[in-house]
Amino acid sequence: MTASNIWVFAQVTDDAPTAGTLELLTKARSLGESVTAFVLGDVGGSAAALGEHGATKVYETGDLGGKLPGVAGAAAMKATIDGGDTPDLVLFPQNYEGRDVMSRLSVKLDRTVLTNNTDIAVDGDAVKVTTSVFGGTQLVTTTFTGDGPHLAAFRPKSFAAEAAGGSAPEVKKAEVPDLGASGGAKLVATHVEEHSGPKLDEAAVVVAGGRGLGEAGKYDMIESLAKLLKAAPGASRAIVDAGWVPYSYQVGQTGKVVKPTVYLAAGISGATQHMVGMKGSKNIIAINKDEEAPIFGVADLGIVGDVHKVLPKLIEALESR
Repeated sequence: MTASNIWVFAQVTDDAPTAGTLELLTKARSLGESVTAFVLGDVGGSAAALGEHGATKVYETGDLGGKLPGVAGAAAMKATIDGGDTPDLVLFPQNYEGRDVMSRLSVKLDRTVLTNNTDIAVDGDAVKVTTSVFGGTQLVTTTFTGDGPHLAAFRPKSFAAEAAGGSAPEVKKAEVPDLGASGGAKLVATHVEEHSGPKLDEAAVVVAGGRGLGEAGKYDMIESLAKLLKAAPGASRAIVDAGWVPYSYQVGQTGKVVKPTVYLAAGISGATQHMVGMKGSKNIIAINKDEEAPIFGVADLGIVGDVHKVLPKLIEALESR
């Protein structure tokens, strides 16, 4: 069974949809007869990609003029719904902006939200979501009750993004109504962290380091190896908390969820919190001197050895190719 009208809160960066947006659109088209992407700002040249992944209609707010995205986005969605286009279901990415808009829309609509989900199914009139709990060891299925729209947020990489060859969607303007007192706050500046190479949550290869590296300076080996492999560098929570690398490098339940073709874990013991964020990788390579380390339980290839000896040899071999 399918829902008749599904919305996806779509995010556009550098005139292209984010990976999370394409993942949600791909899932939405398998659930609904009509899929709409709701964009804060201008859809620009990303409309074609949204259509290819399932959107038949796009709402765009246009330039928000410094208004806070969460405030303006929720108000624009509520105004559109009040105008007669009522979705059965709205899918959001489990990120800062997605949660901000969703929570505000929840209050405006007086509807429940279900967050941190990894899957969704529509069975007749029932909408059911799946959530991973207890460090990913158990799955819980929850069914929405009451009237829609049902609001649900999903973790990155919950679905595979696949183009379906859809045509260009209809693009319509979504008006941002008067925001009253809540419109007084303004966005005055943004900071985009500089990075080179692939993004961590989109990379085909990830090289991650953990506390087994011993000290912050040894993380250079991770970055060197990542560069040689055209990979993204990652890290365990332990060395992020220790201040060795920025939080944006963190893989795990409280960091980024990654599903690369190859995940190389060096000096990472394999705490449950970390493995939740990477165990979906296609091929996992673990390097650790402790042969009892939990990371070997999910590894496809395990190397019992000192990372300070193994990594330099691996880097040397790659450099000589």
